[in-house]
Amino acid sequence: MTITAVANDRIEALHTAHSASLLRFLIRLTHGEQQTAEDLAQETMVRAWRHADRLPDDFAAERRWLFTVARNLVIDLFRARKSRPPETPVLDLGWISTAADTPEAAIATQSILTAFQRLSEAQRGVLIDLHLRGEQPQAVADKLRIPVGTVKSRAHYALRALRQEMEATV
Repeated sequence: MTITAVANDRIEALHTAHSASLLRFLIRLTHGEQQTAEDLAQETMVRAWRHADRLPDDFAAERRWLFTVARNLVIDLFRARKSRPPETPVLDLGWISTAADTPEAAIATQSILTAFQRLSEAQRGVLIDLHLRGEQPQAVADKLRIPVGTVKSRAHYALRALRQEMEATV
């Protein structure tokens, strides 16, 4: 057998003996980040493979070596995360209209916004919950602690007021 084959056998045995407990350890250290823990476990095994000739021979000592390397990798990861600015989430711009902006569309949008601002706060809130957030009338009623009939009535009168305001501007 060549030296590489011996090292590969050694690492395979090391992986079989310790990988499950090492992964559990890393999941705890990374606060449940499964993918990060798996990446760190893989990096730990790569480092063990690189230093296969210097690994301890007994089970307890090789386990300590692996867990120490894994712990140090977690520390390095969290230090690196602290030193760089936080990542900004990718904005979902799918809701923005792809239709061509026209003066008529801009005027209509402004008219709707103006009419919407003229509604009472209670009517605006109900319309936002029902039509923009897509909530059910019963859920809105429970949230506002009012009867479901009141929610429906507010929505009806709010839509009627919007319609009248839009007809007046046209």
